[in-house]
Amino acid sequence: MFSLRILNSKQVREIMGLVESQWGASVWLDYAFLMNSKDRVFVVDRSVGSIDFSGLRINSAGLYFGELSRGRLRLTIEGSQIVGPHATRNVIDVDDAGMMSWLRGNDLSVDCTGCSGFVIVRHGRDFLGCGLYRDGTIKNYVPKTRRVMSAD
Repeated sequence: MFSLRILNSKQVREIMGLVESQWGASVWLDYAFLMNSKDRVFVVDRSVGSIDFSGLRINSAGLYFGELSRGRLRLTIEGSQIVGPHATRNVIDVDDAGMMSWLRGNDLSVDCTGCSGFVIVRHGRDFLGCGLYRDGTIKNYVPKTRRVMSAD
């Protein structure tokens, strides 16, 4: 059975600290943060605090922001769109071909000096998601259901 728990302010500060340390984005989100048993983080309106989740079987609520794993935060596409405009490091710009490759679910080969861990992929002003940068390659985490399937 899945259960959501509302994160307290200390836990939210830890998540926002991860955002700050990884992407240099000092942004404060005025939302309530929820986490499920799979360490997935969701953001919702603060009025969610008035709901009693104890008798409910809920897997998710609100906007899926990211996933905590081994002390690191992997942002979703929407999470990268929230954090991306404020990010000052670990943001990789791609050209049109790189964008299409990324949206098709392919890993990208890029050179990024100073990049490490999870990076945000950007094309122009559009934030395409978050991937793991290691040895010149960004591992793609775009779910299969959200990939572009065109033959172009």
